[in-house]
Amino acid sequence: MEFTIRPMEPEDRRRLVEVSLAADRLFESVGLRLPPDDPTLMLEHCSPVLVAGRPPVGLAALTVLDGDAHLEQIAVRPDHGRRGIGTALLEAACAEARRLGHRRITLTTFRDLPWNAPWYARHGFAELPEAEWGPQLAEQWRSEAKTGIAVVPRVVMRRDLR
Repeated sequence: MEFTIRPMEPEDRRRLVEVSLAADRLFESVGLRLPPDDPTLMLEHCSPVLVAGRPPVGLAALTVLDGDAHLEQIAVRPDHGRRGIGTALLEAACAEARRLGHRRITLTTFRDLPWNAPWYARHGFAELPEAEWGPQLAEQWRSEAKTGIAVVPRVVMRRDLR
């Protein structure tokens, strides 16, 4: 399948909710049950949201925490996985963050799942010690813990965009 990365359009919203929920089911395949999630809220507060494909098969949602770009979510429909779409979305998100003037990009992710922290590490991210978190990133961490997402070890990671 050919795909392009583009900004989200209003008519993409319903399909992107489906993409996000489908991607969450991958965690169940390794015995990890995540708390219920409404991706609509994430899509409403993130900007930009980058989309792969028409109709969408993947997304990368950015926001800003402590003056740095923050990757809120990257998701690819499982039936479109392992085709480079996630990598293309990640690189497009980093390029967009750089274009918007950010010097760094952060994210929170599961430490031990192969398609989480180890995958991001292969793409230039490194674990960020808690002492280097800003107040908004620390609040993000606490907020995620309150939702119950921290059911297995998680980490904060950062990549330099310069």
